[in-house]
Amino acid sequence: MNFRRGAGREEPEINLIPLIDVFLVIIIFLMVTTTYSKFAQLQITLPTADAEKTTNKPATIDVAISADGRYAIEGVPVNFKDVDSIAAALTAAAAQRKDPVVVISADAQSTTQTVVNVMQAAHQAQITNITFATQTTRGK
Repeated sequence: MNFRRGAGREEPEINLIPLIDVFLVIIIFLMVTTTYSKFAQLQITLPTADAEKTTNKPATIDVAISADGRYAIEGVPVNFKDVDSIAAALTAAAAQRKDPVVVISADAQSTTQTVVNVMQAAHQAQITNITFATQTTRGK
């Protein structure tokens, strides 16, 4: 018999491999079952439209803006860059139409300032209806 105190004892070892396996399973389980919610800064409720589409279209003034900042009004390229000259061209185009709507078709790579220039020009030309042209993604 071994009566010596502590001399023959082996230090107990904790096997970490099964512990790590259990933690990994718990982490995977929590990641799969967790629901992620997105918090918006503004909680808004968008209105719904129940009306049918109207068959008559309003008079439009199409303004195209290219990626490099060039403008075209009604498909005609124009050489000006300042707001006053854009407003003069919009006023001339609006004189031929009753209550026109300015449709801004801006390239995705165009700067925001070029779009703001057209909006300011429409304001100067007393045109209150402005809309933006978009394209839909097909196949998604």
